[in-house]
Amino acid sequence: MFLTCMETVSKELVSWMRGHESSVFSISVHASGRYAITTSSDTAQLWDLDTFQRKRKLNIRQSVGIQKVFFLPLSNTILSCFKDNSIFAWECDTLSCRYQLPAPPESSSILYKVFAVTRDGRILAAGGKSNHLHLWCLEAKRLFRIIQMPTKVRAIRHLEFLPDSFDAGSNQVLGVLSQDGIMRFINIQTCKLLFEIGSLDEGISSSVISPHGRYIASIMENGSLNIYSVQALTQEINKPPPPLVKVIEDVPKRKLNSGDLKMKVTTGRVQRPAKLRENRMQTRILKQDLAGSFENKENELSDGLNKKRLQILLKGYGEYPTKYRMFIWRSLLQLPENHTAFSSLEDKGVHVAFLNLHKKYPIRSRKLLRVLQRTLSALAHWSAIFSDTPYLPLLAFPFVKLFQNNQLICFEVVATLIINWCQHWFEYFPNPPINILSMIENVLAFHDRELLQHYIAHDITSQLYAWPLLETVFSEVLTREEWLKLFDNVFSNHPSFLLMTVVAYNICSRAPLLNCSLKDDFEYFFHHRNNLDISVVIREVYRLMDATPADVHPNGMLHVFAALTKGQYPVFNQYPKFIVDYQTQERERIRNDELDYLRERQMVEDMQAEVDQQRVEDEAWYQKQELLRKAEETRRELLLQEEEKMVQQRQRLASVKRELKVKEMHLQDATRRRFLKMQQDQREMELKRLDDEIERKVHMRDREIATTAKDLEMRHLELESQKRLYEKNLTRNQEAVAKEMRENTDAFRRKVDLEEHMFHKLIETDQTQNQKTQKLIENLAEAEQACLNADWRIEALRKQRCDDLQRHECYREVARLLRENRRTETEVLDAMMGEEARKWEEAKEKDFHLKSEKKASALADASRKCFLQKEINDALEHAGHAYRKAASRDQNGQVASSCLPRTSQLNDILEMDSSTCISLNQRRIQWDTTERDLMERVRTLRQRLTAQARSRCQTPHVLAT
Repeated sequence: MFLTCMETVSKELVSWMRGHESSVFSISVHASGRYAITTSSDTAQLWDLDTFQRKRKLNIRQSVGIQKVFFLPLSNTILSCFKDNSIFAWECDTLSCRYQLPAPPESSSILYKVFAVTRDGRILAAGGKSNHLHLWCLEAKRLFRIIQMPTKVRAIRHLEFLPDSFDAGSNQVLGVLSQDGIMRFINIQTCKLLFEIGSLDEGISSSVISPHGRYIASIMENGSLNIYSVQALTQEINKPPPPLVKVIEDVPKRKLNSGDLKMKVTTGRVQRPAKLRENRMQTRILKQDLAGSFENKENELSDGLNKKRLQILLKGYGEYPTKYRMFIWRSLLQLPENHTAFSSLEDKGVHVAFLNLHKKYPIRSRKLLRVLQRTLSALAHWSAIFSDTPYLPLLAFPFVKLFQNNQLICFEVVATLIINWCQHWFEYFPNPPINILSMIENVLAFHDRELLQHYIAHDITSQLYAWPLLETVFSEVLTREEWLKLFDNVFSNHPSFLLMTVVAYNICSRAPLLNCSLKDDFEYFFHHRNNLDISVVIREVYRLMDATPADVHPNGMLHVFAALTKGQYPVFNQYPKFIVDYQTQERERIRNDELDYLRERQMVEDMQAEVDQQRVEDEAWYQKQELLRKAEETRRELLLQEEEKMVQQRQRLASVKRELKVKEMHLQDATRRRFLKMQQDQREMELKRLDDEIERKVHMRDREIATTAKDLEMRHLELESQKRLYEKNLTRNQEAVAKEMRENTDAFRRKVDLEEHMFHKLIETDQTQNQKTQKLIENLAEAEQACLNADWRIEALRKQRCDDLQRHECYREVARLLRENRRTETEVLDAMMGEEARKWEEAKEKDFHLKSEKKASALADASRKCFLQKEINDALEHAGHAYRKAASRDQNGQVASSCLPRTSQLNDILEMDSSTCISLNQRRIQWDTTERDLMERVRTLRQRLTAQARSRCQTPHVLAT
């Protein structure tokens, strides 16, 4: 958790204060404004508001919590209240325990929750979850009264004393906010209920009373804010006390009888007269008493203090008590505390003359600087001369430092000082007050002519030995305690006392001053602290006040003390108005000239900044162009390197492709040979199985003569089925091998394998044809190969021609682009993008043309397949017709028995199969030779096409790049 300190006027953050681990529920500020105490449930911390640093920390046990820790008003005592009802008083400076309040009686023991203290710090009120109030006398350290609230009050939520202007801080009215939302105000002496605010329907959540007791602000439970006027609530509290002096009026035209004397003397202290002659004498005595009563009334101060008694006290002790000094000063100066008038001055803001005050007077404390700036601004708004007074900050600074937490009091003290103790200071403005300095010089000449002659001999004027003391009000030559002691006497005497103090300071310091001969020594002496007892100086002042004759005494030339008027501050115009007006006009003219100069200088600076910015932008543009040019050269070099690498990679890739093709062909040859060998082995195994079967049938012939025909028929069917099964298996194996070859070869290789397979089938089915048919088939194959070669050549020529056309177009396009590039560089990107789009369109067209060529090639393949299929069907039909003729001849030639022809028929079939296998092997050998030739020619043609395509691809790539 942390606390933030904010500036109320500028609403700026001043400082952060960290240190609490739980939420802070209470903040108490010392009367001087220098220290503050923040309280949470587990700790209380003492802060120094000048540096915003933590000074001390109160740590407690976890079992004992803190209720509240706060400063007592007008004292250096800290009161700490804990949850176990223990209350301790601590000294603020040393933090030593001064006393502890005893425990309350058990008959009325309550847990304290809320506390309130009177303005004089003598009475402490405490309450909690009960209808009892405990009143403690802090001076006697005892519980002197227990107040029982009405029965409907069960708990007390808030306590606050109502301030009164006539009770001198000993507040008698206490506001008690209970749990029902009603705040009751009672008199703690008479225990009477005076008035109450709030109701059961509209209860009060929290409430606070203004410092002067005029208003009460309450936050209601429904969220609204109500402000009550105490004067409207009751007339009894604001009624002033009866006067201490009763004036007896004299009525000379009417004879006084004894009854009238009794009425007049009842409240007086004069005894009743016995005779008429004595009445005349008594009347004279009463007139003297009346004059004395007026003098006493003049000495009576607003707060009930008597000035004569204060002067006697001051002469006896030399100074006022520190605890009551501020209170006595306010009484002596009779400050009106005009909140409204001061607020109007403060609302005008910081005066233009003091905007740069921190530059001329660098003060370490920002808070003190702000208060000084506001006070000087309020004085400048009050009277125009103070905005031009150069020594006003020096004059007001000690009072600002003393009253920095109450700016209203600070302003009124400085204003009262200026009106009374600074009389006739501004008549020779802007020069020092020559008349005042002449008074001081006359008094010094009367009491110490030797010292004055010493000043004259060394050309030291009163502006050097008197004016520095006056304009700083002795703050440079005295310590804080000495200065406070001096002004206790200044504020308690006639305004001429301050001028006499200057003379007394010089007279008391005559020994070191007579030894000085240099002007710098005199200046140093009156601007720095010296080894001088202020009590001796004050006694010397009183001696001078009594011993100075009337013709020299400043008392006759200065007016008596006059307090500030209440409500509005008096008009201060005791200065040469024409000089101030002239200076104001000159200052305004100089300010306007300065503004014009600053405006022109700003324009020149803006122009210079624009020129500098333009120069920087130009340099940046040139640097960018240079970087772009270098980057372009670098990219070109990289492109060339990449092209060289790509060419090398393509060469390596072509060599790898060639090696892979060679390996692929070797593997295909090996696979083909292995497949043919496997087929031959299968046929041999089938023939061997047939031989075994024939042998078995021969052995069974003797036993199955009767059923030979049927068995031969069944055997014939079995042979047919076996042949079909063999053909099926052969077809399946060939399809599996063809599938494997199709997966490992390219499209052209699959096409050749398919044609080879179909051609093999054609050869197998055409085994009964003659040599002419075979020759025709071979011629057909050669013609087909010639057609393929011609198609390849035509395609190669077409591709070469297309390549030439494309290269020609590329050359023309590159030449055109180069010409355009030389004409303008700004259109390079658009031209390249257009060229890229055109290339993509051309690639799409070529792709479309390639697809059309592939479709044409597919149609040609389909036509060839149809042609081969037709030839195969014709060959099969022809072979089936021949087979049927042979079978019919065999059936017609059977005469003797049915067994022998069938056996011979089976043997013929076997012989035909063997001859067919032999011829098939021969044909395959021939086909392998032809195929190798064809593959060699295809490989040569592929190499040519690859070389041409590589050269064609490299040339456009270089041109495009």
